Amino acid sequence: MHKNFGQRGFTLIELLVVIAIIGLLSSVVLASLNSARQKARDARRVADIKQLQIALELSFDEHPTTGYPATLAGLVADGNIPVVPTDPRSGTAYYYAASGTGNTSYCLGAAIESTPVPTSSPGCTATGFNYFVKP
Repeated sequence: MHKNFGQRGFTLIELLVVIAIIGLLSSVVLASLNSARQKARDARRVADIKQLQIALELSFDEHPTTGYPATLAGLVADGNIPVVPTDPRSGTAYYYAASGTGNTSYCLGAAIESTPVPTSSPGCTATGFNYFVKP
């Protein structure tokens, strides 16, 4: 039997230090990914609201006497959008309220995760929503 006394392996302390460093680096990466995911969801919410605005204006142009639809489902019925978009995280509907005499105005809202939210529209308030647009 031949033994190699000149070769050494890693000590337990060295292995634990390397594992701790890998754990620390992975937690930093995961925190960065969560921030990027949050920003991506917010970008989708803003894009959804813009698409709903376009569909609402198309609907208003098609039906000027009845005004904006009472619900967002009316946009699907008119063929202006294929489906009503929902929040990418919770799957809940965006805030929508038609108002004014003959539904001549509306308010759209979404719950943006990042702060600060650079929007506020007079007359548009709803619990749980912090990003609003009006025509």
